[in-house]
Amino acid sequence: MEVQRSLEQEKTSGKDDADTIRTGTLWTAVAHIISAVIGAGVLSLAWCTAQLGWIAGPITMLCFAVVTYISASLICDCYRSPDPITGTRNPSYIDAVRVNLGKKWTWLCGLLQYVSFYGTAIAYVITSATSMREIQRSNCYHKGGENAVCQTGTNNFMLIFGIIQIVTSQIPNFHNMAWLSVVAALMSFCYSFIGLGLGFSKVIDNRGIKGSIVGVPTRSAAQKIWLVFQALGDIAFAYPYSIILLEIQDTLKSPPPENQTMKKASISAIVITTFFYLCCSCFGYAAFGNDTPGNLLTGFYEPFWLVDFANACIVLHLVGGYQVYSQPAFAFVDKWATQKYPQSRFINKFYAIKLPVLPALELNLFRLCFRTLYVISTTAIAMAFPYFNQVLGILGALGFWPMTIYFPVEMYIVQRKIGAWTRNWILLEGFSMVCLIVSLLGLIGSIEGIVSAKLA
Repeated sequence: MEVQRSLEQEKTSGKDDADTIRTGTLWTAVAHIISAVIGAGVLSLAWCTAQLGWIAGPITMLCFAVVTYISASLICDCYRSPDPITGTRNPSYIDAVRVNLGKKWTWLCGLLQYVSFYGTAIAYVITSATSMREIQRSNCYHKGGENAVCQTGTNNFMLIFGIIQIVTSQIPNFHNMAWLSVVAALMSFCYSFIGLGLGFSKVIDNRGIKGSIVGVPTRSAAQKIWLVFQALGDIAFAYPYSIILLEIQDTLKSPPPENQTMKKASISAIVITTFFYLCCSCFGYAAFGNDTPGNLLTGFYEPFWLVDFANACIVLHLVGGYQVYSQPAFAFVDKWATQKYPQSRFINKFYAIKLPVLPALELNLFRLCFRTLYVISTTAIAMAFPYFNQVLGILGALGFWPMTIYFPVEMYIVQRKIGAWTRNWILLEGFSMVCLIVSLLGLIGSIEGIVSAKLA
């Protein structure tokens, strides 16, 4: 999602879609996919491998990679309708759903998207606060030694992050700033590679590989099952990019047909991403074994300056990322309120505020109130449920099946006019049902994890 707002930079629009000049290539598409996929979710993958073990962990990630590619291939063919090569363009995911499945499913798709945006904003509050706390802790351990008392909560840091977001949420068109995607991509690559490097270094220092085939031992079989289910949800959060795939495809020049180029880009990006994910998860598990932390970077305190830099990169990434996920909801509410109450001064009146040095800021009271309440609500929920892995698991499980599997499968069936109970129909629906079961298991495990953590 961090790259969604920069995609418009690769196409210059005229009067209509036919006038749009698209300059995207195979490699720009690969770059966009990798930038979109690699994010905060990568930090939980070492923990996932620790729950699944040395065999099931890597195999599960490979399975998710295959599923993601199948889903991407189905969506690629829905970029044009009714014919995947010569039909009319569907420049966004929700446009494809509307054309292929109708208005009712469009509303459901939109609802799921906004729920996903809201949930991701909550996850970003938790992740940012955790990273800010880790900066304080690493400095504390560096000054006081390993026996220093450096335990501190995250609530104060969540409040700080929330205040920052209240301010940035008032900036008009913040999500259209071209530099936002560039900064987000650079930050995500920085902290991901630092985590990989620190894990590799710790394995060398340990002079051995930790971990086991069955993963982290637990007090009971039931607890093990819950943790495995939760790990499935976390992996589901880290992989898919279905919501922005058609936006990326809409930047590609043609010929060759966009769906062919996008399929090549998807397989290349998924191979690269999967290799990177396997390295991060396996080196993290090999370094910490049964003590693998939920957030990989929270396991390191030295070199403190590098750990601090990595965590600062996370915070900077998520300050912008929070806005990327929240601005669509802000825009939707602004548009709805303006159309519903066109004569309301509270909703439509703007006040110019001049600030020293900075350009004049146009303040709208409705925008100020709604966006402030939105940020307060996400911060409050994050403070009530500050559980990194469990929240990621719920978000991954909730979004994985409907957005990555169900809608693409149903759109493909409609577009290709695949009859019920034919071989292809049975294969596609069977594929969808298996993924639904995986999503439900991940959701159940993550909810159980939150309940257990709250009651502990």
